Amino acid sequence: LQQRRGLRLSAPAAIQVTVRDALNQALDEELERDERVFLLGEEVAQYDGAYKISRGLWKKYGDKRVIDTPISEMGFTGIAVGAAMAGLRPVCEFMTFNFSMQAIDQVINSAAKSCYMSAGSISVPIVFRGPNGASAGVAAQHSQCFAAWYGHCPGLKVVSPWSAEDAKGLLKASIRDDNPVVMLESELLYGVPFEMSEQAQSKEFVIPIGKAKIERQGTHVTLVAHSRPVGHCLEAATVLAKEGVECEVINMRTIRPMDIETVEASVMKTNHLVTVEGGWPQFGVGAEICARIMEGTEF
Repeated sequence: LQQRRGLRLSAPAAIQVTVRDALNQALDEELERDERVFLLGEEVAQYDGAYKISRGLWKKYGDKRVIDTPISEMGFTGIAVGAAMAGLRPVCEFMTFNFSMQAIDQVINSAAKSCYMSAGSISVPIVFRGPNGASAGVAAQHSQCFAAWYGHCPGLKVVSPWSAEDAKGLLKASIRDDNPVVMLESELLYGVPFEMSEQAQSKEFVIPIGKAKIERQGTHVTLVAHSRPVGHCLEAATVLAKEGVECEVINMRTIRPMDIETVEASVMKTNHLVTVEGGWPQFGVGAEICARIMEGTEF
């Protein structure tokens, strides 16, 4: 009717959102949507989070929904896993995933294995999230990538976002999932702005776990990465395009379950594959991708 009257209609434009704000939005929306969701971790409440991911959430939702914990990863992770078994949906923040090693027994032996050990009668809907991999000047005990570690373990889902849309959509999907999910974020991306589409601005926007995204179409070589290296691949593709080499860039988004079909389809087109990651090469994510490509297609 408005169009008939000669009025111009325009859809809401995409906006620039940092990864930090996208994660904050996801937490806020899911805390509001489901009263079973709660956040716990070191400094997540009164201090607004070590990286300000939980900014404003404690003031909005209170002590029962946003909980500061002692510096005791084994303790508060065990509490979170038990709460998930009892029917709540915790989001357990590690100040860095290097510190998740203090709680590895709870993550693997308690959370990841319970569904199998109970023949499916016990679900553990929990999200373990926080910064993973190298940052700036934080030395060895804050810089390791745990994608291959957690991607190795049955019972876990493992996601690794790059953009603001990845961060929001994957975190919301992880909170709603009935399985334990490990969400590996990049500290160096927290302050980086990305374009967020109108669709991603919706409170019901989720990204399916286990589905990769082709960030750039190409015909000569396939570049596969997750987290911050996706940006490096896109930068390299821009440089190589000037030399006549068209790269297809794939953002894995999920480490487990791995969307190998998207990679296979791309390699069948380009006949060349390069994997890029921030982890160690032996037994790494890239090693798994290369091995499965060499084993042959699944379709």
